[in-house]
Amino acid sequence: MSTQRPRDPRPLRRPRRPLARVALVAGVLAALGAVAVVVVPLLRPPGPRPAFQLPVACGETWRLSTYPGHDDYDIDLFPARGEAWGRPVLASAAGTVTVAGVNGSLGGRTPQDPNGPKGRGGGYWVKIDHGGKWETQYLHLLEPPLVETGQRVARGDQLGRVGSTGNSGAPHLHYEQRRGWKKVEAHFDGVPSGITSDDREYTVRLTSANCDQGRR
Repeated sequence: MSTQRPRDPRPLRRPRRPLARVALVAGVLAALGAVAVVVVPLLRPPGPRPAFQLPVACGETWRLSTYPGHDDYDIDLFPARGEAWGRPVLASAAGTVTVAGVNGSLGGRTPQDPNGPKGRGGGYWVKIDHGGKWETQYLHLLEPPLVETGQRVARGDQLGRVGSTGNSGAPHLHYEQRRGWKKVEAHFDGVPSGITSDDREYTVRLTSANCDQGRR
C-alpha cells in the first residue's frame, strides 16, 4: 500500500517582496513630488507688478516708439538728445538674469559701420526674472552683456550698452515687460507707458527716474 501523499493542485505562491513594493511606492511619490515642484508654481497667478523704471540713466528723456508689425507692447527706445550708440542699458527692477547672450545672429552694424549688414533676431540680449512671473527683456545691445546668467542684479545696475545687433535698422534698445510669459503694456514709475498696440506708428516721451535713491 502506497503512503505517498497526493500532490497539492494549488500553485506554489512566490514569497512576497515587501521591500520592492515599498521602493516602488517611494519612487512614485518622489516622481509626483518632483512634478508638483514644477507644475504648482506655474498654476499660481502672477504676483504684483514690480516697481519698474525706464532702463536708461536717471534724468534722461527718451522716445518710446512702435510701428505696424512691431508686435503689441514692444518698445523701441531712442534718446531724445544725443547719440544712441553706447548709452548705458540699466535693469528696470531687481531680479535674476536668466539669459545673457546672443539671440539669432549679430550682423555687422557698429558705430564705425552703422550701415553694415543686419543680423537676425535680437542680437546681444538680456532677460531678467523679477519674481512673481514678471520678467523684462533688453535686445540689440552693442556688445556682449555685462552680466551673466544666474547673476542677481539691483534696479539700475548696468546690463550693457545700446547697439544695433540682430535685426535692427538703427541703434536703439528694444524692451519688453512680460507677466506670466505674456507681453503686457510696460509701466514705468507706476504709470502706463502708453505703448500698446502696433496698429500705427507713434511715439511717447518719458524721463527716467531710474536713480540711485531707493534702489531695490
